[in-house]
Amino acid sequence: MPVRRRKKVRKLRGSRTHGFGRVGQHRKGGMTGGKGKSGYKHKRMLYNSNGKYFGSHGFQRPLKIRSKVRTINVGQLDELADRLIENSIAEKENNKIIIDVSKLGFDKVLGEGIISKPLVVKANAFSKKAEEKLEKSGGQALIIE
Repeated sequence: MPVRRRKKVRKLRGSRTHGFGRVGQHRKGGMTGGKGKSGYKHKRMLYNSNGKYFGSHGFQRPLKIRSKVRTINVGQLDELADRLIENSIAEKENNKIIIDVSKLGFDKVLGEGIISKPLVVKANAFSKKAEEKLEKSGGQALIIE
């Protein structure tokens, strides 16, 4: 492709729109009349349609302060139980498998899944469903502090 020796700007001097059609197109502020929050008075309809442009909208705690609760489901513990005994992370006493969830790096036990073995689970917190399922299977939910 041959090199354009003269700039397009030079050719279009005096044409007002420089080949972009209607006046105001191809400008950064566009038809809204300025960038960002400038000219709020005549942009009110644009910003009030979603209702979240101006003003404060609640409080968000900083990410450094927020604590994430690491969870595991009862069904996953049931599947992992045999492997945990082999790796000596869990113990087996009187047909019951004792699992300390804090050693695995979890804080809370949730109740999703099916339990086929009696499990005694130690954790910082349990959901109601998890406690019910553990007791039905012949196990226990022990809270550690």
